[in-house]
Amino acid sequence: MKLLQPPGAAAVLLTVILLAAWQAVFMIAGPLAIASPASTFAYLVQQLSGPDFWVHVWATGQAFLIALLIAIAGGLAIGLVTGLSATASQTAEPLLMAANSIPKIALYPVVLLLFGIGLPAKVAFGAIHGIIPVAIFAMNACRAIPPVLLKTSAVLRLTPAERIRSVLLPSALPDIVTGIRLGFALTLIGTILGEMFGSKSGLGYLLMTAIGLQNTQMIMSVTVLLIAFAATVSTALLAWERRLRQRRGG
Repeated sequence: MKLLQPPGAAAVLLTVILLAAWQAVFMIAGPLAIASPASTFAYLVQQLSGPDFWVHVWATGQAFLIALLIAIAGGLAIGLVTGLSATASQTAEPLLMAANSIPKIALYPVVLLLFGIGLPAKVAFGAIHGIIPVAIFAMNACRAIPPVLLKTSAVLRLTPAERIRSVLLPSALPDIVTGIRLGFALTLIGTILGEMFGSKSGLGYLLMTAIGLQNTQMIMSVTVLLIAFAATVSTALLAWERRLRQRRGG
């Protein structure tokens, strides 16, 4: 008889294993290399209780949210336009794949020249990380729509809005959400990298400053905070994606 696993049991087990591994690394490497879990969480609580830390959290959140909106909107626009045309998708696919393979850090000097140091540069650098994956997944999602559905919508003379609502979204939305989930993670990475190399505020700036000062507690605290945020949002998006796929399968 198969035993039912309690909800969240796997996540709890994984968290315990990671914390145990973290503690083991601390015991081997020592406090100069890495902070312990206990001291990291205590330091993080201390930082969150003060206003200065929240200034950097707000700076990162503002830049990341704008960059994510640009990445999703731009990626969907590119993916939907190219995916609904066989000729356009065949032309765009190798270009998008080539652009996706370029190390984005190589473009950062160009971003700084165009946008300067500050919020616009962070937003731009975050957006260029996320826009291409969203576009690729949206394009492939459109290409995967069964042709019979598109032909049926044409026979029924559906308006573009009705075609999007009745055919495009139910068929392509699960794969589009997958692209958004990947774009979310990459946009967050790009925003943090942008703050590390060209900003005077934000969590990336705190990381870069802490690295220079060898402040392992700050490094680990910011890292834990970013991981917790990314894992929470990614889990929610994954759950949404699974519900969409189950609904489509039904």
